Amino acid sequence: MTKISTGKFSLEDLENVQITINNIVGAIEIKAEEEGIETGPTPKPGVSGLRDWDYKLLSRYQPIYTPVCDQCCYCTYGKCDLGGNKEGACGIDLAAQQSREFLLRVITGAAAHSAHGRHLLHHLIGLHGRDHPIDVGPSNLFAPNTQLVTGIVPRTLGDLEEVVAYVEEQLMQLLSTIHAGQEGSALDFESKALHGGMLDHVGMEVSDIAQISCLGMPKSDPEAPLAEIGMGCIDSTKPVLLVIGHNVAGVTYIMDYMEEQGLNDKIEFAGLCCTAIDMTRYKTDDRSLPRAKVIGSMAKELKMIRSAAPDVIVVDEQCVRPDVLDEAKKLFIPVITTNEKIMYGLPNRSNDSADQIIDDLSSGKEPGALILDFDLLGEVAPRLAMKMAPIRDAKGIKSLPSDEELKKLTSACVQCGACELVCPNNLPIMNAMVAAAEGDITLFEHLHDHCIACGRCDPVCPKDIPILNVIEKAAQKVIREEKGKIRAGRGQISDPEIREEGVNLVMGTTPGIVAMVGCSNYPEGTKDLYTVANEMLQRNYIVVMSGCSAMDLGMYKDEEGQTLYEKYPAKFLAGNLINVGSCVSNSHITGTAIKVAAIFAQRNITGNFEEIADYIMNRIGAVGVAWGAYSQKAAAIGTGCNRLGIPVIVGPHGSKYRRALIGKPYNEEDWKVYDARNGEEMPIPASPEFLLTTAETMEELMPMIAKNCIRPSDNNMGRMIKLTHYIELSQKYLGHLPEDWYKFVRTETDLPLAKREELLKILEQEHGWQIDWKKKKIISGPTMKLDVSAQPTNVKRLCKEGVC
Repeated sequence: MTKISTGKFSLEDLENVQITINNIVGAIEIKAEEEGIETGPTPKPGVSGLRDWDYKLLSRYQPIYTPVCDQCCYCTYGKCDLGGNKEGACGIDLAAQQSREFLLRVITGAAAHSAHGRHLLHHLIGLHGRDHPIDVGPSNLFAPNTQLVTGIVPRTLGDLEEVVAYVEEQLMQLLSTIHAGQEGSALDFESKALHGGMLDHVGMEVSDIAQISCLGMPKSDPEAPLAEIGMGCIDSTKPVLLVIGHNVAGVTYIMDYMEEQGLNDKIEFAGLCCTAIDMTRYKTDDRSLPRAKVIGSMAKELKMIRSAAPDVIVVDEQCVRPDVLDEAKKLFIPVITTNEKIMYGLPNRSNDSADQIIDDLSSGKEPGALILDFDLLGEVAPRLAMKMAPIRDAKGIKSLPSDEELKKLTSACVQCGACELVCPNNLPIMNAMVAAAEGDITLFEHLHDHCIACGRCDPVCPKDIPILNVIEKAAQKVIREEKGKIRAGRGQISDPEIREEGVNLVMGTTPGIVAMVGCSNYPEGTKDLYTVANEMLQRNYIVVMSGCSAMDLGMYKDEEGQTLYEKYPAKFLAGNLINVGSCVSNSHITGTAIKVAAIFAQRNITGNFEEIADYIMNRIGAVGVAWGAYSQKAAAIGTGCNRLGIPVIVGPHGSKYRRALIGKPYNEEDWKVYDARNGEEMPIPASPEFLLTTAETMEELMPMIAKNCIRPSDNNMGRMIKLTHYIELSQKYLGHLPEDWYKFVRTETDLPLAKREELLKILEQEHGWQIDWKKKKIISGPTMKLDVSAQPTNVKRLCKEGVC
């Protein structure tokens, strides 16, 4: 391509420049060239662009399927029985069908995030223009996922349009492979799923950097403000305006209207799910503004509605219960939908006056309205809440039973067990019913936190007991005390923080990054999050939170009454606790790993996915934990981490994704890397030993996290620190030494200092230290790529210097 200078040029100079209206194809390459940025081999990879890398991963981490059924019902040839190595009418086998279903989950989740990003981007461009600069804080690397995958270095909102177009085109290609008569290979479906997960992180990144740049959200701010969280922080004596969803675009207009009209102290404004997190991030550059309150995750939706506290409910998109309108109608709560993805069959009132809409909804003429005009929404929602509160008070609307009704309902229980059979967590509801009938409600108080409010118990009760309402009524004292603190999402990790901490992560002296992400479908309530995070923080891991997990973590306090957000600082340093933000902020977690490669290791990330993923997998000790994963979005987020070589552990409900990627530690041929200095093939221990797996209990989870932060690049100090935590956590939570601890020892100095003599004796007596146990070479530049000579010049130079 010819570079255009500012001097004179002839028409021949334009030969390789293609120009279209409002777009200059090649502009990004010109910018990259002018800034001295070399583009890697895979900018904007197609579906097969990174297939070779995927196959390297899948050869070590083989797919394991646990189908719910062995039938396929995708087309009118079927249904087809695929059990017993049979094929369907189209020729597909069970493995391919299971991997096809997982691909569908991944691209569904990626589409949700990316469509969110498209909506936000169009909206913000309409307000601020395409030339509005991207500003995420003190960083030169604004969009690491975007730059890595597409080769585009975005500087303005307009630059992000090309990124979104790429993601949409690739998702369309992936979706087409779900159709009958397309792909037939399970491994290629898996490769496509990894591609979809990668796209998800690009779509999420577009969403968050756009809103951070335009909505006054924290910009890499470790001092982001704290916000109130919990059902107990809601003052129901005021009109209550509740918002639910993940897209804060329309909600900001409500907040602006309330501020302009002086209504902040007159209306209780609260949110559920990631919209709630982003409400606390909005305009945090003005610390004088009151913060919106966070109720919690999706597990609190039905509980909050049935409390009858909301006077108006506003929903946008994602993780909103489909029965919100039906539940709200029972309690005379008007519902306003604001997004085309959720419309509930309501009339579109976007062109009507605010007065007309408020009159129709407050009178009960309509149960709700679709309002796509955000200016109109901003006025209608708070005005309607102010009008509805006295009307609903006068009607004496309530949902939860009285004390007398509670005793009558619990006494009616016949102990049939139907409720416990359908409960996802098999909660001991019958025992709580018996105890409550005798006047003891403490068992129900315990169930409140464990209950995810799915509502499955209500319809199966032969006595028509509204079980969820009974739980919430009995737990009123607990709910009133449910008050915590969450730190507003700080956004991206800044370049200076990466420079300060990157070496410790690669060498292992910071034991690892534990990213606790995902949904609220926990097996044993939310306190497990606190236990895990607190344990890892005390051990100097960097703990990163996002989304529902970030909210639920803020509900627990120590003996001094502090939450972990109040107790631990939020810088990207060992022993710090960071909330990056909402679901779309998950992109900053993978972005951090990419930035370590770019800033600390000086790797070129532009369109250079495979080299960076290889670097992350072998050098950066990071583990994702989605303990309550339930959604397609969680599957997409985890799969995007997997393509970068980051392992993800899901809770026991995650087994319902029906697929895992697990290595075989006993197969030594699978656990080899090349030394980037000389190309020599070297054995490594099995860590990470999986890319996606399930842990059944918190006790199993703890040592699993520590083990899978171990990396081949750990120096002696780093390996000693990581091995210490692995051994101690196994002994603390499982009661014994891990069976494979010795496989991670390369020299005596790798051994935990406090146990060195004891462990040396075990090595000698049980593992033949003096006979055939050989000291292993420490690999300073491990790589899965054979062709070391093909690596960029700066990488070869750094390897010689011992930095790679």
